[in-house]
Amino acid sequence: MSDLARTPKQLGTLIRRARKQQGFSQAQLGEKSGLRQETISLIETGNPATRIETILVVLAALDLEIKVGPRAKVTAANIEDIF
Repeated sequence: MSDLARTPKQLGTLIRRARKQQGFSQAQLGEKSGLRQETISLIETGNPATRIETILVVLAALDLEIKVGPRAKVTAANIEDIF
């Protein structure tokens, strides 16, 4: 899985998609990551106040990681690919 997230909402969507692909409920992912189900829900809805440490714990529980790279220049032709 290699997707682009530029906002908390986009990151939450990617986390939700990965959770569902792996067959976890929010409660199960919460248990696996040591967080409450409510915290998983807030992350998946793009709560901008979520701490990076919390996101990293969830990503680790899903066997995912963050990769940082240069921001791509967006043109009108490829903007639909981002969203």
